[in-house]
Amino acid sequence: MSIIPPTYVLDARTATDHFPGIGRYVSHLARHLVSLLHPDEQLLLLYNPQAESSWTLPPVQDNVTLIATAVSPFSLSQQWQIPRLLRQINATVYHSAYYLMPYRPGVPTLLTLYDLIPEQFPQLVSPQSRLLTRLATQLAVRASDHFLAISEATRQDFLASYSLKPANITAVPLAADAQFQPQSETAVSSLHQKFNLPEQYVLYLGINKPHKNLARLVEVWETVVQQLPDAPQLIIAGAWDARYEAVKTAVAHHNLSAKVRFLGRVPDKDLPALYSGALLFVFPSLAEGFGLPVLEAMACGTVVACAQTSSLPEVGGEAVAYFDPTNSQEMAAVLIALLQDEQKREALAKKGIVQAEKFSWRETAVATLTQYRRLAEKAMPGPAAQQSNKPSVK
Repeated sequence: MSIIPPTYVLDARTATDHFPGIGRYVSHLARHLVSLLHPDEQLLLLYNPQAESSWTLPPVQDNVTLIATAVSPFSLSQQWQIPRLLRQINATVYHSAYYLMPYRPGVPTLLTLYDLIPEQFPQLVSPQSRLLTRLATQLAVRASDHFLAISEATRQDFLASYSLKPANITAVPLAADAQFQPQSETAVSSLHQKFNLPEQYVLYLGINKPHKNLARLVEVWETVVQQLPDAPQLIIAGAWDARYEAVKTAVAHHNLSAKVRFLGRVPDKDLPALYSGALLFVFPSLAEGFGLPVLEAMACGTVVACAQTSSLPEVGGEAVAYFDPTNSQEMAAVLIALLQDEQKREALAKKGIVQAEKFSWRETAVATLTQYRRLAEKAMPGPAAQQSNKPSVK
């Protein structure tokens, strides 16, 4: 019996607008894996054609196939439908980018780990949500053979909280896409007109979940405005979760409606100009698995002030102004100092561009493919799939 070529299955069902961060990760990873494959290696991407998605996957080519499935990561039926699909396509390795996955996939499995925020900050999530997340994560961990942590901080968190062998979990950082670079004055001006932005603004980009610490940022911004009456407007942009309205309540409470604006979700193509046009970027999150917006802002030449916690120092290095995210006075002092010191902003912005260049999606894909190949070595070759059993592909 001839040995069939290795078939790596990347579960891209999370490359949808429901998973903005994970969707970005899966999309970039998939597109950079393609150029690294050996001619005898196959990459199969599971995706949901019915889900809304702003992310693009690589096109079908000789060793890349897109497999359509409407089975949701939230569906119980994935527990038998996805393993059956993996058997049909003779999967050698299965890579899940999310802990809601089939818990008996039947093939060597790689799992990407992001953070343990629900466990680290139990006061920010309901007991039911915390329990379900813990249970699903435990099942995913038991089902997987190796793990990718998106930062060393995340790797250490999982080693401390789960029974994992250090050799079985690899830190593989994310990266900023190539579009994130300093933009021209014309591009920035065009964006300002499109969104009616002021000439100067301080930017936060991200969702409004409690661990993002935005209510404290608003409180701090009141102090900034009191000490600097001409302080620029704070722009809060990104996906909005209607369950968490405390940030808007805080703006009203502190009478900051003229100094804080909510921009909502911004199209991906507009983000480089949004970053580039900001006087500075602030990221006060209590914890981050990686903190991709910090990296994107630095890549665009924008000075960054962010929390000195979890993975963020790994991302920012020495190119960022740090503060304790639980200390309002310290946060305000750092922001005020940056707003008043143009030379310091320019110096940090230059360091930021250099720091951002240390991260590459290609290197992320190289490290990921290395784990695919290691897991494939442990997999027993199976019989060639019958053409009649193959699922429909795009």
